[in-house]
Amino acid sequence: MMLSIVRIRAHERGFLFKNREFVRTLAPGWHLVPGAWLRGRVDRLSVREPFVSHPEIDVLRKANAFGDEAKVLDLKDNERALVWVDGRLAKILKPGLHAVWTVFREIRVEVVDARVVRVAPEIVAAVSQLQGASELVEVVSVEPGQTGLQFVDGQLDATLGPGTYAMWRGVGRVKTLIVDLKEQVLDIAAQDVMTSDKVTLRLNTVVTYRVEDALKAVTSVDNYPQALYREAQLALRGAIGTRELDVLLAMKDAVAKDLLTLVKTKAEEFGIRVTGLGIRDIVLPGEMKDLLNKVTEAKKAAEANLITRREEVAAMRSQANTARIFETSPMLMRLKELEVLEKVAAKANLQVVLGEKGLADRVMKLV
Repeated sequence: MMLSIVRIRAHERGFLFKNREFVRTLAPGWHLVPGAWLRGRVDRLSVREPFVSHPEIDVLRKANAFGDEAKVLDLKDNERALVWVDGRLAKILKPGLHAVWTVFREIRVEVVDARVVRVAPEIVAAVSQLQGASELVEVVSVEPGQTGLQFVDGQLDATLGPGTYAMWRGVGRVKTLIVDLKEQVLDIAAQDVMTSDKVTLRLNTVVTYRVEDALKAVTSVDNYPQALYREAQLALRGAIGTRELDVLLAMKDAVAKDLLTLVKTKAEEFGIRVTGLGIRDIVLPGEMKDLLNKVTEAKKAAEANLITRREEVAAMRSQANTARIFETSPMLMRLKELEVLEKVAAKANLQVVLGEKGLADRVMKLV
């Protein structure tokens, strides 16, 4: 009851407590220790598990209970520890008191200052694949055609090119914004706009753009695609509202160019380059559409009638010219008669006798 025998195995270390006070460390082997009646307690820890887990690690550290068999780390708020076990990154330790056994495995510990926000590039790949590291590290990937803007406490700290980066959490306000530099297409939803002659139209517009100044784009406006969307809508209303329907339909491309100039100038203020703007659809009210169809139909009918009259006049003029030629050239008239006779003979059984006079005087039909 007063004493008990305990065995500490080769892969274990024992910590003897009496009345909740640490007494000594027990090496592998058999030991005679105070029993429960003397309020004795032995805590066994495996040295095969590198990371020490004990609620009173501060007491053990103060008593030098680990000796030279463990590395004890007391990390400040701005410090993190990278622990390699047998050449592989095994864990990232956060601020606080830690101990790592060095008995069974090859241990390497690197203490880093997290105020240097970015993790060293050579270990980013290992950190990004480490299970549970997301609590202490934020991993950001910047794809080709993108740029990353890293802000620390509201100030631009770095511009990141394509690649993978890791940033320490918990030290300052770190924010990374990914900006796409490729050409983008922005569809402006259909909206009703009234022309100067009081006709309400529904228009669909498309804007193509790219970000030229990423910093200006994310700092001058809250949401640059939304800001561009708003400017395009306002420009469209201004351009359509000052034109009549007929002018708009006849000069659709010119209106689009005017819109492009307006939107491009405004977009440059927040780092956006507008590369194109087009009016994709113009939807008319039903009554106006029927009326325009009737007008178009009448115009086409008038054009067709005019073309027919022109052709008739041209044909009559050609016949008059032919008659004048025949009148001045009897021999040509004779040849024309023979040509007509040849065509008639091809379709009927005819016998023709020709004399010196005209064909009209000498043709006889013999069946």
